[in-house]
Amino acid sequence: MAPVKNARVIFNSVPEGYPVPGETTVYDATQTIDLDAVPLNGGFLLKTLIVSVDPFLRGRMRQPEQKSYSPGFTLGAPIDGFGIGVVLRSETVGVEAGKYIYGYNMAFQEYVVLPELSVMRRIIEKHPDLSWTTYVGAAGMPGMTAYMGWKEYSDAKPGEVAFITTGAGPVGSFVIQLAKKAGMKVIASAGSEEKVQFMKDIGVDVAFNYKTTDTRAVLEKEGPIDVYWDNVGGEVLEAAIEFANIHARFLECGQISGYNTGHQGPKNFNLIVGKSLHVHGILVTRLIPKYGAEFYATVPPQLASGEIKYTEEVTRGLEAVGDVILGVQKGTNKAKAVIVVADE
Repeated sequence: MAPVKNARVIFNSVPEGYPVPGETTVYDATQTIDLDAVPLNGGFLLKTLIVSVDPFLRGRMRQPEQKSYSPGFTLGAPIDGFGIGVVLRSETVGVEAGKYIYGYNMAFQEYVVLPELSVMRRIIEKHPDLSWTTYVGAAGMPGMTAYMGWKEYSDAKPGEVAFITTGAGPVGSFVIQLAKKAGMKVIASAGSEEKVQFMKDIGVDVAFNYKTTDTRAVLEKEGPIDVYWDNVGGEVLEAAIEFANIHARFLECGQISGYNTGHQGPKNFNLIVGKSLHVHGILVTRLIPKYGAEFYATVPPQLASGEIKYTEEVTRGLEAVGDVILGVQKGTNKAKAVIVVADE
């Protein structure tokens, strides 16, 4: 077979603020690949079907000397994240052609040779009533983060109060539904009236637009809060500390308010001591060994039946990745951001 196009999304420059489409990341269609002859070296050749655009990608767009829990992108190389692909050829035992792979460190590239499976890269079977796009959202890393983080750290009790930020997003909306199942009163915020309505539709007791409503006023009236799921950090984290109950649990999942403009620590950090708060950082990679099998047995059927509700915003083509990344950082996306790279 003659070589075919192998388009990819390159990390081109480190942004100073918000990532700039076509500058921070560049769509490159100049590379080709011979699908029959490319060396596998014991690995397997994957055709990429779906890639996920998640908020944490911004944190990986940094200078190489800046260290973090997740490695930075390499300038001049494809960006990577969570994705799904189908195996075309394989030299890996147990990974046959035709199998589907879900995992992390999946290059935003049409075809890629991967060396092995791992705890974050596994063979996956699709529920017949779900789309593959769902497996990078509610049935993928965002859903795992919500399900596993909540189960491990929330210690939720009926009658308690939970406050959840970015409540219309793929993680926040899942957490809302878990909190309601636990018998809690749920306060949740989002950045548009459309998102506020979605939160109400999935059972939020007090849903508000943080751009038009004072978060502190809401928490003062509706709190104190016993569980805080943090996706934003900054002033909202500070407000949650101020109106937290004694022994409240803070589940720190993300701090998107500081990803592009710099993080601002809470000025009332001392109240963590004064209120005996329990603060837990959530990294799904550390929870998958404990809850992975349970998640896949439990959650996809609940999504398929409608017991757990979710939304998606699907875009086609790698050439759209830069715009979608910017939309997620600015919050203009209306649901879980998914890129369809190719059909099967």
